Amino acid sequence: MRFWRYVALSTGQLVEVAVGALGPAVDPREDAVPERAALVYRTRLPVRIWHWINALCILVMLMSGATIFNAHPRLYWGAYGANPDSAWLEIGNQGQRGFLRIGELEIGTTGLLGWTEHSTRAFPPLVTIPNYYSLAEGRQWHFFFAWVLVISALAYLVYALLSGHLRRNLGLSREERRLSHIWHDIKQHARLRFPTGEAARGYNPLQKMAYLGVILVVLPLVVLTGMTMSPTLNAAFPWLLDIFGGRQSARSIHFLCAAAFCAFILVHLVMVVLAGPFNELRSMTTGWYRLPPARKGEE
Repeated sequence: MRFWRYVALSTGQLVEVAVGALGPAVDPREDAVPERAALVYRTRLPVRIWHWINALCILVMLMSGATIFNAHPRLYWGAYGANPDSAWLEIGNQGQRGFLRIGELEIGTTGLLGWTEHSTRAFPPLVTIPNYYSLAEGRQWHFFFAWVLVISALAYLVYALLSGHLRRNLGLSREERRLSHIWHDIKQHARLRFPTGEAARGYNPLQKMAYLGVILVVLPLVVLTGMTMSPTLNAAFPWLLDIFGGRQSARSIHFLCAAAFCAFILVHLVMVVLAGPFNELRSMTTGWYRLPPARKGEE
């Protein structure tokens, strides 16, 4: 029932936006609208810019990466990997039957992966860039947006460190680092009870851990494993091969990081919808966010 309540809340926000567009402009100052929840400036411009650049880069890199993966849809651990070798993951087809094989486990994927009406490759044209098989073009798209991602991420990290954004908005307080506090936050999210009132002004502990995990763990791994797969960069940085245990292991880790990005994006989008998509999108486009009314006993 809580799910439908949040859907209804999101629908109500749509009506609010539509009515507001027809009526007079609303003064965003809190003292001008005392009967409504406060409209606060929550997301600064550099964070909003990096968010949308990051979203575009990750989307293009995932889709172009799918094209690159289609050239050899098998993953290995170690320094060697070819068709006769034992793969820990494979996406393929047998006749008109698609499958995903992980170790000894095989899952039928007909119509989704491995075999569709329009493709016999691991990933269908619907989720690849370009939408036909071209390894050369897929690499061009992938490498160009990889550079955009790296440059924008470095610029964001410099801003986050110098402005105090990383410490102030993403750092966990002593209270938030307690396991009991984290477990309470997990239970609240599982019940679809999101922060309200002043508690919604900043990121909650689960958001902070997810964002820090992506920024400080997944993103560096993506970059380093991508560098490890390049023969040219192997000559300049041979120690990368030692760190990751070979080019094939680096490719497997790169693929797992891409899967982690997909999972993060899916959860992120679901949370945005449940928390109120119009309010969340307003925050990420204009910076302004209307604090959800506090529940009774939480004012």
